[in-house]
Amino acid sequence: MADIDDATERSTTNWAKKVDRLTLGSAPAGAVNLNVEGRRLTGPLQGFGTMWQKTYRVRLPRDVVEPRALIATWKERFPEFWPGGNRFYAPLTGIAPGEVALLNLALPGRLTLSTGVMVLYADEESFTLMTPQGHMFAGWITFSAVPAGDDGVMAQVQVLMRASDPIFELGLMLGGHAQEDRFWQETLTRLAAAHGLASASVQTTVICVDRKRQWSKWRNVWHSSAIRSSIYTLGAPVRLIRSRLSRSPGN
Repeated sequence: MADIDDATERSTTNWAKKVDRLTLGSAPAGAVNLNVEGRRLTGPLQGFGTMWQKTYRVRLPRDVVEPRALIATWKERFPEFWPGGNRFYAPLTGIAPGEVALLNLALPGRLTLSTGVMVLYADEESFTLMTPQGHMFAGWITFSAVPAGDDGVMAQVQVLMRASDPIFELGLMLGGHAQEDRFWQETLTRLAAAHGLASASVQTTVICVDRKRQWSKWRNVWHSSAIRSSIYTLGAPVRLIRSRLSRSPGN
């Protein structure tokens, strides 16, 4: 009975409650809540492109950090380990089930893509983020740490994903996959450096799970965070003028 009770507790405390659409309070300073509020969550089945499983790993000495301590640090300092030019606006309550975070990601041409993620699952050994409609890909990102032999700890990022729409699929084919790989490789390099390993080697494994594209999902382009973020950026001068006019005397 104890095992059943433990499993029940994990299902209620470690998993996010089912939500129809994402909601977020006030956006943190500097963040843009552009493609998150009111969006539905999307897993690989809701995506358009070919399905990929990508696994990134780095090995740390166990006398430096234990798996649970590593996950605790990863949760607490998650934004610090992201590559430069990219921002993760963590929820005030931290990485916890059901919490929503905003992302501002650097794109070529000095554009910033605004999107977000929801914490689908979190415990002392791992946590998983899930993407909303309009994100670059539909899928899950799982962060974990497990013992590696008698004296090591393996920190891992595993992504199961499909490009959200035809435009993002083309972008992945034209260099987006390599950029995605560098992103998580640098994340793990920074994590290792924070634990004293300045020259850690990251292992990368990429598997194509399903080569078929789901053409019925092409309409996902309507929610594209790339298109909507670009329009928002181009509209900055108009918003600035309106703001100044609203502050002018007589208004």
